[in-house]
Amino acid sequence: MEVLGIDIGGSGIKGALVNSVTGEMLTKRFRIPTPESRKPKDMAEVVAAIVKHFDHKGPIGVGFPTVIKNGVCNSPGNLHKKWLGCNVQELFSDATGQPVTVLNDADAAGYATMNYGIGKGKKGLVLMITIGTGLGSGAFLDGVLIPNFELGQIPYKKYRKIELWAADSAKEREGLTYVQWGKRFNKFLKLVDLIVCPDLIILGGGASKDFEEYKDCITIKTSVIPAELRNNAGIVGAAAAAIHQNQK
Repeated sequence: MEVLGIDIGGSGIKGALVNSVTGEMLTKRFRIPTPESRKPKDMAEVVAAIVKHFDHKGPIGVGFPTVIKNGVCNSPGNLHKKWLGCNVQELFSDATGQPVTVLNDADAAGYATMNYGIGKGKKGLVLMITIGTGLGSGAFLDGVLIPNFELGQIPYKKYRKIELWAADSAKEREGLTYVQWGKRFNKFLKLVDLIVCPDLIILGGGASKDFEEYKDCITIKTSVIPAELRNNAGIVGAAAAAIHQNQK
């Protein structure tokens, strides 16, 4: 079935049509920069513009960069404070005139990886860590999603949350080399390994494509591997979730 998947990030909102059975992207990604305001109304207009670009009629899946519970934003994350308590699913459905399923963006990326990518068939506790503006995390137990596993929110030293110190945005903001940043990211993984004790960690997001640049900085015993779908995982997973979650 052809579904529109949309991945909302801190710097860009991108979408593509996806075959929800095979996970294959049927079109090229279409990207619009995330509005500077990061407010609900402005971002909903961008989502609607992406739907219009593809002239899509039918189900839409959206990966959203913070905690989503029953379609409602429980934390504004790196977005505007007006998102707190907003029913994102209703907002986007009203803006597009189509049925929309919204889930956390790392959950969406993990959903794609576990159903179509390198995580398929993996048992035990598998974590998907997406490295971008923040540090997203999706958790799967024997392939079943445990929603809203927000490990990037762990407090660290003077930082309100560790993603402010160890995400790819911190690397760019402070002009860090991959080795300098890799040591920070490894400290994050050490905390994750201690607290959650996963069987496997899969890395996604923009920085995952450069895994070879910092893999030697990672010292935890748990296996850490890059995802195959990378930047497309959020789109593919959101599209698949739009079908699979509504079939439950």
